Amino acid sequence: LFPIGHALWEQKPLMDSPHVLFRTDVRKINYTINRAYIFISDQTSICCNLTPLHWFVGFTHSDICVGTILALQMVPLINTATETLLRNLKSHAESGNSFNIHKCFGCFTMDVIASVAFGTQVDSQNNPDDPFVHHASKFFAFTFFKPLMIFFMAFPFVLQPLAGLLPNKSRDEMNSFFIQCIQKMIKQRDDLPPEQRRRDFLQLMLDVRASSKYLSLEHFDVVNDADEQACTEQGMDNGQENGPGNESTKRAQQKRMMTEDEIVGQSFIFLLAGHETSSNTLAFACYLLALHPEFQKKLQEEVDEFFSRHETADYSNVQELKYLDMVICETLRLYPPAFRVARDVDQDTMVNGQLLPKGSSLEIPAGYLHYNPEHWTEPEKFIPERFTPEAKASRHPFVYLPFGAGPRSCVGMRLAQLEIKMALLHIFRRFDMMACEDTEVPLESHTTLGPKNGILVKIINRENFES
Repeated sequence: LFPIGHALWEQKPLMDSPHVLFRTDVRKINYTINRAYIFISDQTSICCNLTPLHWFVGFTHSDICVGTILALQMVPLINTATETLLRNLKSHAESGNSFNIHKCFGCFTMDVIASVAFGTQVDSQNNPDDPFVHHASKFFAFTFFKPLMIFFMAFPFVLQPLAGLLPNKSRDEMNSFFIQCIQKMIKQRDDLPPEQRRRDFLQLMLDVRASSKYLSLEHFDVVNDADEQACTEQGMDNGQENGPGNESTKRAQQKRMMTEDEIVGQSFIFLLAGHETSSNTLAFACYLLALHPEFQKKLQEEVDEFFSRHETADYSNVQELKYLDMVICETLRLYPPAFRVARDVDQDTMVNGQLLPKGSSLEIPAGYLHYNPEHWTEPEKFIPERFTPEAKASRHPFVYLPFGAGPRSCVGMRLAQLEIKMALLHIFRRFDMMACEDTEVPLESHTTLGPKNGILVKIINRENFES
């Protein structure tokens, strides 16, 4: 499966009203609107954009894993990858030459995901021939703009009947590698006593696999602050639409264990969702701070003050870094992981008096919302102060949707945010980021919303940092 927002040249209804989006994404989404998808293989394929039942069960299990509990337990694994990143950056600082920091972050996020989701320790930057790194890199080297893929995107109804007939040695090789990798790790974990099992995303899924508990939507940890703020500001329509006793507030329970195939699929989805999005955000943040040293200085002042009070950073205390959070939010506004979010409707749904018929597809233009001057003053400019508590309270929360919103928002959001915060915290504690003659201004974007030509910067060691 390749999760494509929409088929080329096929028009879809756009929804750009934040008030209507709130009703669509949060209130109406539980069983009606799903991510848009086209299949090139069976839905149990390793790479699967989950449909209703698959999503409900898989999301219930995996989101328990990627919420706060996982983030707490993943800090040591993220720290290990961060230490490797800092060593690599130090060598660039000592050389005095410009370098592609986007590539460094690609290696860093690969290391984190390999450790967290696959239980595998790798060093992507210093050992690119590692089998895991090799196969993952081959997957991300895939391009949708080969002539055959353009044809299938234009005419998706042709794709599924032909999928099984089309040879794809590279795809089969990658699928086989990742399946065998996780199956081998599962067997190793099952052979170990519980106290010796590594605490990571894979192990937490294995724990859920053996659980006998009922799981419900109330366990979800991915509904973000925007949802909660929207519910408060809208007053839930004075309790009429979603008040006590209303069916829309009731959470169905499911009792279904994860299969091994689903565990494999969830781990691979973690790779898809977390690699490029996190590396792009880190690289764009460093790029923007290199171009705006006044904001970089403010961030470093906050970082220095943080380490005057804390010896180490962990999941709890990094939440104190309010300016760092503002920098990340503004980076995601300017460079969202996806400019459009697509949803398919699997039953007739009324939204704001408008019928969304079963089988239709809806697009939410996140990029348009992020750059709309009605919501943002001088939207092209990098201004972290847009995300002070006062500024956030003054606008509708659904004009900012870097991770989507509602129950089907980005799985792994909390882990991605923690990974980004930990990396930037330690980088700007140790280094100054500088634009140079090789820095491209403005950046030319790639089709994946990443920088087409990388991001070339220079870094120097900070004078007041003692290693």
